Amino acid sequence: MTKFDAERRLAALLLEDMPVMEFVVRPVAVAPDWFATFRKLRREFMESLDDSIQELSFLDLSQNDFMDLLRGMRLPENLSVRWRVPLEYGGKLSKDNMFMCPTFFAGQNMDRFILEQSGRPSIWLPNPVKKIYVPTNLITGGPGGNAASDRMTNAFVPPSMGRE
Repeated sequence: MTKFDAERRLAALLLEDMPVMEFVVRPVAVAPDWFATFRKLRREFMESLDDSIQELSFLDLSQNDFMDLLRGMRLPENLSVRWRVPLEYGGKLSKDNMFMCPTFFAGQNMDRFILEQSGRPSIWLPNPVKKIYVPTNLITGGPGGNAASDRMTNAFVPPSMGRE
């Protein structure tokens, strides 16, 4: 698979803006106590998201979910902390190897993309630039616009207000 093929497949999975990196697969044994370390790292990762407020704003979190996330207390529903390089492929158990994204549909489609490459000596892995990946279709509005002025353009105005 070439980089072009990988990018085309990601576009078909609605992840057209996802950067990829080529990675030579070297399966390794994962330490049996990895999950305890992961939980600690996940909390530290969530607490470090104060530099990602703009990306978090596109995830439509409630105030409580937002604050719990930044405090490292709880991961909101439909958000996943993912590995840039999976541990079983030699990825490091570190905050630098983590990123966050919506589970549905982005995380599920990333899993599908990686699994489709199983058995190859080198694979392409999703590698977002920032700590939080927000698919572009969650950022941009549709043909109706998404600004308050767009929503209010055709709003009902009583005749007494001067609109005929």
